[in-house]
Amino acid sequence: MRFRIFAVLSLAALLTIPAAANNVFFFTTGNPDGQMATLSRVASTGKIQTETADDFILSQSTTLNQATFIGLIPTNAPLSSISQVEIEFYHVFPKDSGPFDNRVTTRTNSPADVEIASATRDSAAGTLSYTVTLLNPSVTAAHSVVNGINTFPNQFTGGEGAVTGQEVLISVNFNTPVGLSADHYFFRPEASLNSGDFLWLSAPGKQFTGDLQTWIRNDDLAPDWSRIGTDITGHAPLDASFSLTGTVPESSTLGLLGGGLTALAYLRRKVPRITPLGGA
Repeated sequence: MRFRIFAVLSLAALLTIPAAANNVFFFTTGNPDGQMATLSRVASTGKIQTETADDFILSQSTTLNQATFIGLIPTNAPLSSISQVEIEFYHVFPKDSGPFDNRVTTRTNSPADVEIASATRDSAAGTLSYTVTLLNPSVTAAHSVVNGINTFPNQFTGGEGAVTGQEVLISVNFNTPVGLSADHYFFRPEASLNSGDFLWLSAPGKQFTGDLQTWIRNDDLAPDWSRIGTDITGHAPLDASFSLTGTVPESSTLGLLGGGLTALAYLRRKVPRITPLGGA
């Protein structure tokens, strides 16, 4: 009996140990490199939706709380002209997708057909909030992709050339945190302006093992995607400038709790039942 009491008290003491703080997760592709600016906007009157996506890898289950991304808005537009921000996450094709339909050159390593619905966050729905910071009043990207997003075999357009605008940092707080399991994902931000468009700026590619390039699509191309560098402009594969911040579980805390439960189970198996003197 004393062994059992000791085990129960030990477990109770274990459960009263304060949980250790979660480890911080941080990922970034770095600062813009001045090479490319690509449209990423919410659909609105007279404008079809156009999405740019770039990838990242999670090695364990992660809760995302914040994100940033850097792009251009028109030179004379006030920062307050950004009226909506929406974030989506995609698996890598062929997850969440139908079969390859031959409307683009390839779908290997592209975003999936459809987003992860549970991970979508939108300022219009109140599931995210955002701030806009001016980084530079005049920045030029050497190349851009805005309208020339076509099906195979007309996918190569060379893009729309150089573009100049205000460089802005959009900082996002997920009012409802995003929980994702260990996997390879694409991050897709969009910003809607009262007048003009948001163009997401590129960052140097191949920054980590398994790093994929940016892909783009509009409503006419969907559910397919095209590679910005390889298919549309003929430039080297690029990333897009963004960061993600969150937390991952503290493994030592989980291990300590698991060890305590295992020890209790062991003691329950090993301690013999003691029959009181004179008992049956």
